[in-house]
Amino acid sequence: MLAQQRQSRIAERVHRTGAVRVAELVEEFGVSDMTIRRDLETLAERGLVAKVHGGATAVDFGSTAEPGFAVKQVRQEAEKQAIADAAATLVGPGQAIALSAGTTTWTLAHRLTDVADLTVVTNSVPVADVFYRAGRSDQTVILTGGVRTPSDALVGPFAVASLERVNVDTVFLGVHGMSERAGFTTPNLLEAETVSTLAGKGRRLVVLADHTKFDVVGIATIAALGDADVIVTDSLLDEEARRVLGDHADQVVLAPVPETGARTTTEKRP
Repeated sequence: MLAQQRQSRIAERVHRTGAVRVAELVEEFGVSDMTIRRDLETLAERGLVAKVHGGATAVDFGSTAEPGFAVKQVRQEAEKQAIADAAATLVGPGQAIALSAGTTTWTLAHRLTDVADLTVVTNSVPVADVFYRAGRSDQTVILTGGVRTPSDALVGPFAVASLERVNVDTVFLGVHGMSERAGFTTPNLLEAETVSTLAGKGRRLVVLADHTKFDVVGIATIAALGDADVIVTDSLLDEEARRVLGDHADQVVLAPVPETGARTTTEKRP
C-alpha cells in the first residue's frame, strides 16, 4: 500500500471514530511504529488530525465543537493523571461529592473508589460506571437523568431538576476551557445550564483543567473564574496563566506531570 493511500485511510478512521492509537495502526497496516508516526505527522501538518501522545484525534473546529469521550480520553493523559492525584487528596471518608462529566473527572473517579462511605452525584455515565464496577456497598452513586451528549454527559431539564434539591460538600467540575474574559466554558449550550446548576450545589467548587484549557473559549459560560474555590491544573501552565488564575481563585494547585519531576505546588491568593 502506498503511503498516500494509508494516510487517507487513517484520516478517514480518525474522522469516523474520533481517535486512533499508534499501536492499533501498526497492527492494522503491518508497518513499523516509525512509519505510522510519520503518517500522523504528515496528516497533522495538513490539518487533518491533531497529534496526541500515542496517537491522534479529530481536529476541533470552533467554540461549538464537542469532541466525544473517546477523543478526549487520549489527550493530555499525563496531565490528567497528575491532576486526579492532586484532587483526590481533597476527598475524605463520609463525604458527599459531585463529579461533572469529562475525562479528567472520570480519571479522578478511579482514584476515589477506595474512599469509604462516599456519596457521589454525577451527570456522567462513565463516571457512574467506574463506581458501579468497583462494587463497594458503602458507596452511593446518584446518576442524573437527561439527554446524552457526545461527551457522555446527561444534560437538559431532567438533569437540572434532579440537581436542584441536591447539596454536597465538594463539586468537582471538568471544563472545556477557561479564560479571564469568558470564565469556565463549554461547547454545548444545553450542557451549560446543567453544569452551572451543578457548580452551585457544593460548599466548595473545585475546577479540574489541564494547562491546554487556558484561553480556550466554548460557546457558553458555566461560571466565572472567581466562582472556583480551588483550581487544580498542572505544572506546565505558563506563568501568565498562573497569575490570571491566581488573581481570581482562592487557591491554585499545580500538579506535577511526570516529566517535570516537581512537587505539587499550591498558590493561594493573598
